[in-house]
Amino acid sequence: MILPLQLAAPDGAALASHASQAQAAGKRALRIQVVDDNVDAARMLCLLLEADGHAVSVEHDPVAVLRGADSAPMDVYLLDIGLPGMDGNTLARALRSSPGAAQATLIAVTGYGQKYDRESTLAAGFDHYFIKPANPDQLVGLLANIAPSAAASLTTA
Repeated sequence: MILPLQLAAPDGAALASHASQAQAAGKRALRIQVVDDNVDAARMLCLLLEADGHAVSVEHDPVAVLRGADSAPMDVYLLDIGLPGMDGNTLARALRSSPGAAQATLIAVTGYGQKYDRESTLAAGFDHYFIKPANPDQLVGLLANIAPSAAASLTTA
């Protein structure tokens, strides 16, 4: 799969444009937030998901994710577990208790791959678990089976 080059982070209009393109192609565009302190890893995941037609935002600060959870609901959160200040499991628990994010699909994308790590993510409220680097085909396949939520659906003109 060839990924497009993107020089700047997408703004709101770009996010809506990606969603419109996906809907025109018969796909269900999801609003996805990638949360990873590794800038390069987050950017690559963003490019992959945008190429698949999703509206993607990237955040590196878990506290900022929580601040925006109710005002800008997402269908899916892809969370790294090894985040500074607040680990991904703590963030997942907080998102599950947030009215705007409680119904979102939570996917761990992490370098932690031991049995205990998987069990702790499930206990924290994650729905799915990928070890970095996530298999792009498996991730895209999983996302194809997630329905956009009414709260996070994008309106297109």
